[in-house]
Amino acid sequence: MSADVTGLNETHDPALRSWVQSANAPAADFPIQNLPLAAFRRQGGAELRIGAAIGDAIVDLSHPRTQALLDAPLAQACRQRGLNALMELGPAAWSRLRLALSRALRAGAAQQAPLRAALVEQAAVRFGLPARIGDFSDFYTSIHHATAVGRLLRPEQPLLPNYKWVPVGYHGRASSVRVSGEPVTRPCGQIRVPGEEAPIVCPSRKLDYELELGVLIGAGNAPGHPIPIGAAWEHVFGVVLLNDWSARDIQAWEYQPLGPFLSKSFATTISPWVVTAEALLPFRGPWSRPTGDPQPLAYLDDPQDRAAGALDIVLEAFIVTASMRQRRAAPALLSRSSSRHAYWTVAQMVAHHTVNGCNLAPGDLLGSGTQSGPEPSEAGSLIELTAGGREPLQLAEGERRAFLEDGDEIVLRGFCERAGATRIGLGAAAARVVAADPRG
Repeated sequence: MSADVTGLNETHDPALRSWVQSANAPAADFPIQNLPLAAFRRQGGAELRIGAAIGDAIVDLSHPRTQALLDAPLAQACRQRGLNALMELGPAAWSRLRLALSRALRAGAAQQAPLRAALVEQAAVRFGLPARIGDFSDFYTSIHHATAVGRLLRPEQPLLPNYKWVPVGYHGRASSVRVSGEPVTRPCGQIRVPGEEAPIVCPSRKLDYELELGVLIGAGNAPGHPIPIGAAWEHVFGVVLLNDWSARDIQAWEYQPLGPFLSKSFATTISPWVVTAEALLPFRGPWSRPTGDPQPLAYLDDPQDRAAGALDIVLEAFIVTASMRQRRAAPALLSRSSSRHAYWTVAQMVAHHTVNGCNLAPGDLLGSGTQSGPEPSEAGSLIELTAGGREPLQLAEGERRAFLEDGDEIVLRGFCERAGATRIGLGAAAARVVAADPRG
């Protein structure tokens, strides 16, 4: 993909190097061209604070040495326990913060000696949610995922007639969004057993992961005032990895007529680092609708979105079973895809979400839906990879998986790379499945 976008500036220069040497490694997730943001606690600390990643370190943005680099509004926002106040300031402020950090962290910068006192090793902290998430909506932007799952549920009509007209989504559960590293308890619920008339209540037997991208809203909009698609990216603060855990057996029984409910609301895992919209600029490229498909309605169409609406982030899902952990085996790759395959863009998601006058707020989270690609190996969930569980995956040492078992850990990773730009990463979103509450 080409980066045919405006807004590239000195912070994107691939020649930049940092005085934090770990940021200069060729495969580093967090080079100086990235500078993602997170909320963390120091060892022994009780309160969250905001930091920016550089290599394997964090710049504490509340530290006096960092605060001295910032103007008053930025300094105040960066003393908070989460990113909401910074998000509310808007894209000009986000860009000023990024520029100040980039200049201070470059090799040869005069701030090198004083700013060392503000560095913390990432391995020595605990992460919290990067922002207070007031609302969570999950979309369904991969036509490949929608079609594959549709074939399993509705063989006679895999893709519903509204899919190519409407960026379909549902209102999720913000209170159960949790940060990478927190365990996920196997959910209980109603399940319809084949051949039985009455459903039973039991732990899910078909627990699945979903390989998604999360979009965090920055500055919001007032009720009754939709965000035009041409201005959508001005309201996007950044992206995270997102695993919208799914209980497929609960989902199959409950999803008609109103869609997902208890099959999704028990847990959503996100990565701690928010890669900002500005850092992603080199990895945006042209978006188009396949020949013969309906073209987007006017409120979902924009020349700039066609020129640079596609976002090319490689997304990977790995599994670590209890046996693999005991053997200290490397995580096994389940699938690799890219967000460039999405049928709907980030800007279209934002524009559609607000077309009815819905107000978005700083920290609201939009899920992309499972990001499956056109090839079988690019399926972003087990329900696709195993044909609904009928064809279990063969893992090492004779292990097989149709769906997830207790003790399994799913690790999502993501990165962007292209010729002429510095590779940047999204870090990881990881969580281990633990047994259902016996009281459930």
